[in-house]
Amino acid sequence: MAPHHHRRRRRRQTQTPQTTPPRRHPDPRPHLRQLLHNRPLRLPPLLHRRLPPLRRPPPPLLLLRHRPPPPPPLPLLQAPQAPPQEARCGCGGGGGRGHHDEGSVREDRVLGRGRGPWKQGWKVGYKGDEWDVEKLKVFVVPHSHNDPGWKWTVDEYYDRQSRHILDTIVDTLSKDTRRKFIWEEMSYLEKWWRDASENKKESFANLVKNGQLEIVGGGWVMNDEANSHFFAIIEQMMEGNMWLNETIGFIPKNAWAIDPFGYSATMAYLLRRMGFENMLIQRTHYEVKKELSKQKNLEYVWRQSWDVEESTDIFVHMMPFYSYDIPHTCGPEPAICCQFDFARMRSFVYELCPWGLHPAEVNQDNVQEQALKLLDQYKKKSTLYRTNTLLVPLGDDFRYVSIDEAEAQFRNYQLLFDYINSNPNLNAEAKFGTLEDYYQTLRDEAERINYSRPGEIGSGQIGGFPSLSGDFFTYADRQQDYWSGYYVSRPFFKAVDRVLEQTLRAAEMMVALLLGYCQRATCEKFPTSFSYKLTAARRNLALFQHHDGVTGTAKDHVVEDYGTRMHTSLQDLQVFMSKAVEVLLGVRHEKLEKDPSIFEPEQVRSRYDVQPVHRTISPPEGSVHSVVFFNPLEQTRDEIVMVVVNKVGATVLDSNWSCVKSQISPELQHDNGKISTGRHRLYWQVSVPPMGLQTFYIANGFAGCEKATPAKLKFLTDSSSFSCPSSYACSKIEGNEAEIRNQQQTLTFDVKLGLLQKIKNKDGSETTVGEEIDMYSSRGSGAYLFKPNGEAQPIIHAGGQILISEGPLVQELFSYPKTTWEKTPVSHSTRLYNAVNTIQELVIEKEYHVELNGHEFNDKELIVRFKTDLDSRKVFYSDLNGFQMSRRETYDKIPLQGNYYPMPSLAFLQASGGQRFSVHSRQSLGVASLNSGWLEIMLDRRLTRDDGRGLGQGVMDNRPMNVVFHIIRESTVSAPSNPESTSLPLNPSLISHRVGAHLNYPMHAFFTRKPQETSVQSASRSFSPLAAPLPCDLHIVSFKVPRPLKFSVQNLQDSRFVLLLLRRQWDSAYSSKGVTHCPTISDESVNLFYMFKDLAVLNARATSLNLLHDDTEQLGYTEQFGDVAQEGHVIISPMEIQAYKLQLRPHQYKAENTASLSKEV
Repeated sequence: MAPHHHRRRRRRQTQTPQTTPPRRHPDPRPHLRQLLHNRPLRLPPLLHRRLPPLRRPPPPLLLLRHRPPPPPPLPLLQAPQAPPQEARCGCGGGGGRGHHDEGSVREDRVLGRGRGPWKQGWKVGYKGDEWDVEKLKVFVVPHSHNDPGWKWTVDEYYDRQSRHILDTIVDTLSKDTRRKFIWEEMSYLEKWWRDASENKKESFANLVKNGQLEIVGGGWVMNDEANSHFFAIIEQMMEGNMWLNETIGFIPKNAWAIDPFGYSATMAYLLRRMGFENMLIQRTHYEVKKELSKQKNLEYVWRQSWDVEESTDIFVHMMPFYSYDIPHTCGPEPAICCQFDFARMRSFVYELCPWGLHPAEVNQDNVQEQALKLLDQYKKKSTLYRTNTLLVPLGDDFRYVSIDEAEAQFRNYQLLFDYINSNPNLNAEAKFGTLEDYYQTLRDEAERINYSRPGEIGSGQIGGFPSLSGDFFTYADRQQDYWSGYYVSRPFFKAVDRVLEQTLRAAEMMVALLLGYCQRATCEKFPTSFSYKLTAARRNLALFQHHDGVTGTAKDHVVEDYGTRMHTSLQDLQVFMSKAVEVLLGVRHEKLEKDPSIFEPEQVRSRYDVQPVHRTISPPEGSVHSVVFFNPLEQTRDEIVMVVVNKVGATVLDSNWSCVKSQISPELQHDNGKISTGRHRLYWQVSVPPMGLQTFYIANGFAGCEKATPAKLKFLTDSSSFSCPSSYACSKIEGNEAEIRNQQQTLTFDVKLGLLQKIKNKDGSETTVGEEIDMYSSRGSGAYLFKPNGEAQPIIHAGGQILISEGPLVQELFSYPKTTWEKTPVSHSTRLYNAVNTIQELVIEKEYHVELNGHEFNDKELIVRFKTDLDSRKVFYSDLNGFQMSRRETYDKIPLQGNYYPMPSLAFLQASGGQRFSVHSRQSLGVASLNSGWLEIMLDRRLTRDDGRGLGQGVMDNRPMNVVFHIIRESTVSAPSNPESTSLPLNPSLISHRVGAHLNYPMHAFFTRKPQETSVQSASRSFSPLAAPLPCDLHIVSFKVPRPLKFSVQNLQDSRFVLLLLRRQWDSAYSSKGVTHCPTISDESVNLFYMFKDLAVLNARATSLNLLHDDTEQLGYTEQFGDVAQEGHVIISPMEIQAYKLQLRPHQYKAENTASLSKEV
């Protein structure tokens, strides 16, 4: 790997010189003992007993993965109405999520015997001489947190509050240049910009330019970081940042994330690669805040676990207290801080301070007393940080909604500032500021004064602060209230989110290919006419990444609004793709933007809240239906596919009209009375070029070709209503076990329960699986929290129905189990594919149909649990945003819900001998490993109660849904890493990466609306744009035209196309199987200039992930990344995502094809 070159500023040691100079860190993976100055982490005495110390220091950020565990909950001392003065404060929560209605708890016993109002910490004080040399510089940052959907929809919030807030900002800041403000969400700003007068827009832009108003983050939303996939995060940031730059000419460099429920290292990486320099976070576990506060490590440099060159470093400010509201941001005593929230004066609509002491207008009679009281809080808070530069947010949810409210805050604070600033003996200066004001002043101070600690692992990016790695899950705001429920809440829409994501990605590819091969106004019309709907799809996906969207933590009607938006965009994208297929295949069809396509998508959704259904192909006798597959991946796709037909006598032909072997099986359903739908699933094996199209034909009567082979059926049932599906041979299952198999593995099931028991590989090795389907009873759970009442209990009883389908291509066991309830809440299928020398033959496909509908499932949470025989010692690995893995270890000291983690796409166990059990998911869920060898995944939850975090309802709008897992069992071919010997996350194997890609980016199928006669055999139709498949560890994150509406008016020399590439990091100990399915890996560079078959790549330029920075050195990349324009060579280090702006043009010798394509459009 080539060395990274950074611009580094030299630190001057003008004050407080260190006896030991700070060390540069050769290995960026600090352990917990390094963070805590080589001291083991211990908790204070708890109720006359002491928790045993950890056996070894947990890994970095540490704190997150292996946080100091809190003890069991203690009883409340009083009812959760009006809290006593100074009774509530401390670390962990956030504004707008029930922070005004919690109960008073014995936090001093729960988390230590500290005295004073900061109950989750200790009594914070100061000596008074801390600011004699370097005065305290306080930046009060007014803000308003605007959720794009939560209790109201985004449009309702905009009409009732957000548009008024933006009007207020412009009016009040324009009156006084000393006033400052920050704004985050572009979804609201874009709406306001469309409605605002030209004068308002000009004033807004001027406020941004003169530094009074700063756009922070600038994404379409403030995205969730647990459930969101990295593709969607990039999309929402890109959409917001690009709109902002095009509209106002501003590029953000400071991120502001005060409300996501935990934080992912992936977000830190993406922000760094987008040109961000600083970030602010709030909702982290209260014990994490406590420990970091003690060590003055609340400000640190976040580094990725794989980074050995400091290229991913980004500076982080963590807020120290319970919430981002005003009572919990001015200092450690909320009863005092609340007196300085002047919007709570009795003339306004906000609730009064719950501590009984209320704010009063500042005047000449009380200004001294009030200013000194406020400054005392500032000074106490500043002792938790290293520098004498202090950040104090001033805002809450949907604040500054009126001129009067804003004036009350600005007027009163300015009087307080004037008093503080006019008294030099106070050694303090206070003023309104933005994040940029704060970070610039802090960095200037860190340049002048060396705050590094002896032996501390720092960063060359900014001196004086520690560097940490890891993530901040699972979040707890008090006691045992772990926010692990939202990993699974509304799983139906978490699945729709991912479908929209992969459909948008595929449609973007088609737009880029159409415009790339076109280059003429006549054929640009169709893809550019789709610009408005394409932009809407991007923004609807971006909107759902909001931390109350994909999290499933909004009101029912808001969820319906999100779902309807996504459904509309899915339909629009599918219509476009159906038409694009015609053009790319060369099917002549004019006026595409107006006329319906001859193709239609193979799957269709009738409503926003129902599962997609497969359209039925039913060609009449002597005719065929064309079926076209689009492969959105960058490697050739060899796999078994499926379509639904209404008759068993179908035949499959390839694009050359040659016979293809196929299998037909009955389509099964979640219905105890009628297990078969009467339709049939037709399977055959295909090979589709990367990013290409391939055509097949489904015929009814074609001479010389065999009809699809019917599967043989075996059944076991105690139902008298079961009847063998017609056209199939049926026999009864004998014995206590049943098997299905392919050439790679044999699966054994317990026929009494219909559950998978073990896997036997072709080499003879066996793995016990011990599948269970269990339920938690959870009277304390809500949309955010998971609070089970004890252990999960099995729900499957002996009996039920089992149907095994055995064919030459697919073997399947379907189970409709017997449970306590008349209609079971779950049925499931297990499939093996006989696709020789493909990824698919290594996969065990599990599909669970879940219906938690009805009051009998109230306050229940459904899981599937695999009890393997792997000696994993309660260590497992789950992914962060589909981008990287994180090591998880289960602790007995913390409650069950605290050992649950997000699982956006993958979790795996690894034994000390290297055996792995991996589960890939196509949607975000929650995962845990509560015992050695166990892996459990929550499927759905139905909850009647609100969990006290502000939503005001439970989660009762469950929808029938299918959850699909791809399971692989792997063994090493070389010495593996020992999970216990390292705190670093392990990487998936190359084969595991490919399994995940196939699951999350499935092929898109289209077939003709009308059949054609078999006697009319059209020419072979396929489309293959790449010169060769890309290496197997190289992934095209996105290939798109960012602004298709402006495509025609842009200069032909401009780089109008964008390509984002990811190089995956994989565990070479498992390389053998992967390499057999991979012709190449990224050992050498890929040349962009020769990537496409008939397209020349021109003007290739490296850029940031939000497409706004072309100086790649400031992003932390290698110098080679920026040199792509010279030779076209792309060199990507593992775990890097790199973006390129391109111009595409058809090769000259293919001009005749381009002309033909133009005519076809």
